[in-house]
Amino acid sequence: MLYFVLLIKVMMFSKACEYGIKAMIYIATQSLEGNRVKIGDVVENTGSPEAFTAKILGMLTKYNIVNSLKGPYGGFEIDKHQMKKIKVIEIVSAIDGDNIFNGCALGLSECNNNRPCPMHDKFIKVRTELKQVLENTSIYDLATQFKGGKVFLMK
Repeated sequence: MLYFVLLIKVMMFSKACEYGIKAMIYIATQSLEGNRVKIGDVVENTGSPEAFTAKILGMLTKYNIVNSLKGPYGGFEIDKHQMKKIKVIEIVSAIDGDNIFNGCALGLSECNNNRPCPMHDKFIKVRTELKQVLENTSIYDLATQFKGGKVFLMK
């Protein structure tokens, strides 16, 4: 049981990453309808804090994951064709880096195949599966699930 609790704790994304993924899903659903989204709309529909969300979207804009247009008709949008190419792993990497895929499950600084921690081999399997899911899931996939009412973004 402790093994699973530790894995869940380690495998969780940062709050910034959670907010970023939720924001991207919401922006994608609106972009599918031809709408640009203001920060306030993202905050209202994802439950994310405004200043934090603005910072995260600025970071995702810098990585060309989302488009930002300034002015009275501005906002955030994602090109409909690009949406299918943007994988969740790109968002995770832009916000959290690759530590979730490379770090030790127990937080040891020198955990590797030659000197593994007690959870090393089991953690590699879980991490590999997570990476495959993130590499094979597009923002379009998540947006269409949300738009179809199959999933939700807020409590």
